[in-house]
Amino acid sequence: MNTKIKTILGIAIFAAFLCIVYFAYSALSDNYKPSNEIQSTEDTPKQEDEKFPAPDFTVFNAQGNEVNLSDFAGTPVVLNFWASWCPPCKSEMPHFNKVYAEVKDNIAFMMVDAVDGQRETQAKGQMYIAEQGYSFPIYFDNEQDAAYAYGISSIPTTLFIDADGNIITAYQGAIDEETLRTAINLIRE
Repeated sequence: MNTKIKTILGIAIFAAFLCIVYFAYSALSDNYKPSNEIQSTEDTPKQEDEKFPAPDFTVFNAQGNEVNLSDFAGTPVVLNFWASWCPPCKSEMPHFNKVYAEVKDNIAFMMVDAVDGQRETQAKGQMYIAEQGYSFPIYFDNEQDAAYAYGISSIPTTLFIDADGNIITAYQGAIDEETLRTAINLIRE
């Protein structure tokens, strides 16, 4: 076989391989459904008096003032870690905004922007929220105090804290409106 035929045959085999990979990926993607189950501390056996207290932390509001989780003592809190460059974070934001508008008088929302100073800056986070017209309060983890306190390794991550300051449930990854509402019901008094 000459070189020209070998080259054409190699290209044809490679193209067939790419087609097989494409169709296999498409089939798997169509059948994949991410789990929206809430990861609850209620699922694990525990003693009746065992609680999981939410660690306090300091973040900053848009004006640069310090805000602590403990400032919301006595109020249930939805604590969400996000960034403007994160597609899953962006996908869940409309759900948070809608539910916030409905429950803001009884539930505190702490939408914490995971500012790293490079990929995510406070200016980028503020611009994204303004462009989208979201009304929930945003806070900036400029010193990564909140991320370290909770061991945040990926975003989005959302924690649901009851009025007594205990973590009731948490979810890593984007959540939908139904999941958000279900978790909020767990932290209502």
